[in-house]
Amino acid sequence: MLKLFKHLKKTDYLMIIASIIFVVVQVWLDLKIPDYMGDITQLLKLESGIVGEIWLIGGKMLLCALGSAGFAVLVGFFTAKIAAGLSKKLREDVYNKVQNFSLNEIKKFSTASLITRSTNDVMQIQMFVAMSLQLMIKAPITAIWAICKILGKSWQLSITTFVFVAVLVVSIITIMLIVIPKFKKMQTLTDNLNRTARENLTGIRVVRAYNAEDFEAEKFGKANKDLTKNNLFAHRVMSFMAPLMTLISSGLTLAIYWIGAILINSAQAFDKIVVFSDVLIFSSYAMQVVMSFAMLTIIFIMLPRAAVSAKRINEVLETENSLVNGNMDGEENIVGEIEFNNVSFKYPNADEYILKDFNLKINKGEVVAFIGSTGSGKSTLINLVVRFYDVTEGEIKVDGVNVKDYDLHNLYNKIGYVSQKSVLFKGTVNSNIAFGESKNGKPSEEEIVNASKIAQSHEFVSKMSEGYDSEITQNGTNVSGGQKQRISIARAIARKPEIIIFDDSFSALDFKTDKVLRSEISKKLKGTTCLIVAQRIGTIKNADKIVVLNDGNVVGIGTHKELMKNCEVYKEIAYSQLSKKELENE
Repeated sequence: MLKLFKHLKKTDYLMIIASIIFVVVQVWLDLKIPDYMGDITQLLKLESGIVGEIWLIGGKMLLCALGSAGFAVLVGFFTAKIAAGLSKKLREDVYNKVQNFSLNEIKKFSTASLITRSTNDVMQIQMFVAMSLQLMIKAPITAIWAICKILGKSWQLSITTFVFVAVLVVSIITIMLIVIPKFKKMQTLTDNLNRTARENLTGIRVVRAYNAEDFEAEKFGKANKDLTKNNLFAHRVMSFMAPLMTLISSGLTLAIYWIGAILINSAQAFDKIVVFSDVLIFSSYAMQVVMSFAMLTIIFIMLPRAAVSAKRINEVLETENSLVNGNMDGEENIVGEIEFNNVSFKYPNADEYILKDFNLKINKGEVVAFIGSTGSGKSTLINLVVRFYDVTEGEIKVDGVNVKDYDLHNLYNKIGYVSQKSVLFKGTVNSNIAFGESKNGKPSEEEIVNASKIAQSHEFVSKMSEGYDSEITQNGTNVSGGQKQRISIARAIARKPEIIIFDDSFSALDFKTDKVLRSEISKKLKGTTCLIVAQRIGTIKNADKIVVLNDGNVVGIGTHKELMKNCEVYKEIAYSQLSKKELENE
């Protein structure tokens, strides 16, 4: 928990110091009121002229109460500001940290858990800080100060108070030991509920198509039930706290008055009023001590869950990013060149290599395609170029520089990337095509339209209600799969990159659109290096080089005609898609 306070600013620490000063003044004012009550009882010994004195002391008590309330408002204002500022900073830090994660780190935490950590966990910290800065400072000061005030009053009443406080402390510790494990488990169960709900909503079409609503409802119900049972147990145990506090405070008051009555009865006639005054003051101070522990109880309730949340946030912030950012921007005399030198790759903690000793040089303007069976390493190879993962062995050079030495911002400026799963963002068609930054700056309206024409998306976009200003919903759910792919391709082309990577990005296109799109790319993007991962022979047969992968190994490199002659794996793929006659005609 303490590690998170390093995220506070200097102004926050100044507000904390001011809050401590205000709390001390507030406690002093609160504890002056019983003293004034004692002064009033002392006046009862006098026979005349006491009304004016009582009014004067009563006025002082009122000023103390108003002053205490005023300082409480100031402390509340400062602590709320500190807590809100800290949560804002934590959300920013977690978000920025996740933005720099490789896919390894993303998979380690899971998307659902990262969402929970940046929202629910941060909220737990904010609530704890807002409450603790008020109560954790005030409670100990009040308790210690009040105890010092009552120590010299009466040993009988002091022992009684300490007995009740000891019972309270033991009860609080017992309850905390029971509920802390449940509070620790709560955030993990929240992760699971979030993941289950997110999975169901993301796959809602598949769920409905397979009549799996009951199955998903049962899965969500179990996650919901587990969280509910955990919460109910924790809060049922915690529910004993309020009646326990009431019982102890009421019992202490009763005990003080009972013992006080005995002391008053046994006192001399002239001393009775003094003893009565001491009992009255003692009762007020004793309640202050009990209420201090009651305030600490609130903190103890929130602390376990906040501590777990702090640990989870620190896990994200302290995770070493496997992608170390370099500081180079490439050789000026080399553009659009990619070189694989003895590249091998396996996922962390895996035994088998996905790629083994891969070597290939791609020159500027070449169109190089990768094909192979599922799991052969095609997409993995592409992911290594854009540094979603780092190679296990060997090196990949882009424009003569190892990708590990690049400033990632500069590396991504060179590349236009179209992912295997088309991703669109909430906004307009225009904002999606012009998405992000590049070394050429934001594309103009004309460049957006030209990119759209090459990607074969201009026609259907023009027919939309507001053209390029038409709304795109989150993840592009209001357009078809093929339309999403074409907008994604237009987005990559609009960047005017040196290298464009198509990771199985034509799979949702019909054969006619696929053919026209590839023809436009070859005409309009001459000089741009293209890497294409595809499953269809028709998509890649005109590539300058075709790399055939099988179980992470290169089993063939060449043109379509060359591979049909000397690569059995390629021929198997080709004949599985097209007849011998169709291939011969081509």
